[in-house]
Parts: sequence; structure tokens; C-alpha cells
Amino acid sequence: MEPPLLLRISESRELLALVPHLLGFQPQDSAVAVSLRGPRGQVGLVARVDLADIADAVHGPQVARSLASHLDRDGARRCVLVLYAEDSAPAGAARVEAAASHVAEAFDVPFGGADVLVVGDHAYRCLACDPTCCPPQGRPLSDLQGSRAGAEMVLAGSVVAAGRDSLGRVPAAPADARRGVARVRRRRAEARTRALVSGPQALGRWRAESLAAWRALVAPPSGTHAGPLTRSALLGRVEAGLADRRVRDAVLVACLPDAGSLPERVLVRGGPDEDAEVGAAIGRLVDPASGEPPGDDVHAVRTALEDVVAHGRRGAQAPASTLLATIAWWQGDGARAAVLLDRALQDDPAYRLALLLRSAVDAGLAPGWVRRRG
Repeated sequence: MEPPLLLRISESRELLALVPHLLGFQPQDSAVAVSLRGPRGQVGLVARVDLADIADAVHGPQVARSLASHLDRDGARRCVLVLYAEDSAPAGAARVEAAASHVAEAFDVPFGGADVLVVGDHAYRCLACDPTCCPPQGRPLSDLQGSRAGAEMVLAGSVVAAGRDSLGRVPAAPADARRGVARVRRRRAEARTRALVSGPQALGRWRAESLAAWRALVAPPSGTHAGPLTRSALLGRVEAGLADRRVRDAVLVACLPDAGSLPERVLVRGGPDEDAEVGAAIGRLVDPASGEPPGDDVHAVRTALEDVVAHGRRGAQAPASTLLATIAWWQGDGARAAVLLDRALQDDPAYRLALLLRSAVDAGLAPGWVRRRG
């Protein structure tokens, strides 16, 4: 979730209360780097890596340098590193020391080092402070519950998941509902096979029917697109349709502002003019000059895609999971996007759109509207 634009952090307590809201989950065994921009320390990019990775003797220095590079591109004036480690684990102290050492070296040139905070099972502390800053045992985590930053995020509707794996989790629908959707999906997949044999016109009709099912799925219940099909039938048609790259691209474009009839034209895309139009539409996601934030209708899109995943065939949801990840990234929720991309690539390790988006997420690239505000 995006932090309030004018929220600036002056105390470690406020920052620590804010970090889980910015990530969307409570970090565990993690290193979280926070970019502080400008002379007043406005919160910018927040990047998380596994504590074991940044503490690793061989690869840890490179992980730390990568974090420093991301924060430098974000315009950080200074940085804070928050290390989440179990106090009771014997390896915890060693990992904290190694991670702090790697960050001290990697962050020296761009930022003059980084302030390091350590969050344990029951307390938090500054890594390099004297007794006037933190007591020997640290400060209790309960201190974070009354912070202004945390209160503002809760009032803004922020919800913190228990852990990273909880982000983007879509529970499976009841078995009976899934069987009904599966029957429609199989019939539509068979229809596509016949259309491929019949020729371009038959395939074009099949694609148009798939896009029409998507439009009906995201339409309000009283909308004119509802038609005679049940929601189960629509879900089956959409799931089968998303396996077709052109249908998937048309669905993606349909999610963008002012798409108009462009999704239908994407189905029969050809020629430089239409490619340029699609490029301009995608620019509304990534380009700071033209990037637009998602509108209210994005909630219907997210619900529809989650329903596809919930009712769909297990292990075959790379298209829907990737589109969900795209929506999450567009909303500024990089943590949820990363988890959804992990799930997409588990289903299909070679899924190209997921790999492309994963590169952007791993590079810390924010959507265009966020970068423009930054």
C-alpha cells in the first residue's frame, strides 16, 4: 500500500511501525532497506530480501550492492536497514552481524552508510547505539502499537498479512463450483482446437467470445453485458481464453484507462499503427509522463481474476496470476506482485509476461504514476 504522501518519519519507532504496512505483511528473517528522500527524510522505496541472502558470505555483498543501487536510483539521501531476526535462533546474531557488515560497505559511497535497526522476537534496537538510545535489552515491540504512522495506515485501510506467503493467496472454490467451471473450460478449449483447424475467421470468433465473456465477468450485476451466461460459464470461458496470448493481451488492455474498443482490435492486431496504440496504452502503466493510477473499476478486475484462479485448474493459472500481479504492481503493491509472480512461474517457469514483469519488480521499478509523484 502506498504511504500517505506527506508522511515523513523522524523516529525509528514510527518507521518500524510503518514498514509492515508498506510491505503488506509482517517480515520474518528479512532485511528491509528503506529509502529516505530529501532533507526531511520522506519515505521512498522499500525493498526486502531474505536475511540469509544478504548475510551469505559469498553472495551477500552483491545483494547489498543491488539494494544500494535500487535506493540510489530512487533518489535516497540516506537509508535505513531493518533486520528481522529471531533472538532465540543461534544463527540470528551471526546473520545480523554479517548483513550489517555487507550493507556498511555497499552503502558507504552513495549514502555514507545506513542506520541499522534490529527487530527480534520481543524487542527492537538500534544496532550501533549507546544506552542513552536503547536499553541493553532493546525496546519492547509493544511500543510500536501506539505509533502515529501505524494509526494513519490503519485508518487509510491498510491490512498487514501474517507473512509473505499470505499475500495474494486465493482460496480454492468449493469442488462442485470448480467442476462446473472445468466442464465449460474443457468445451471451450476443444472449441479453440476446432477453430484453429477451421481457419482465422473461426479463431477470431472464438477470441471475440472469450473477450466478451471477460467484459461480462467484470460488468456490474445489472450491466448490459451480463447476458444469459451464468458466472460459472463466464469463468470457464475466461480461463480457457486466457490461455490464448491475444485474448490475454486484450484482457490486459481492457483493464487500462480509456481503452475503448482497443481490446477488440488487439484480437486481430496487425500493422505499426495498432502496435503503436497498444504501446501507448501500456505506457499508462509504466511511463512517468503518461502513467495513470488505477481507477475504482480495478477492484472488479481483481475480483474477477481471483475468481478465475479460485475456480480454475490447479497448476495452470500462470495467465490469471500474472494479470493479478500486474494489477498489484500497478496499485503500488510490489510485495503482492512478487508473490503472485512466484506462483505464476511455479505453474509455468517459461511464462514470458511473468518473466518480464518479474524483471521490473526485481529491479525496483515502480509504476509510472508512482514515479511521477516521487
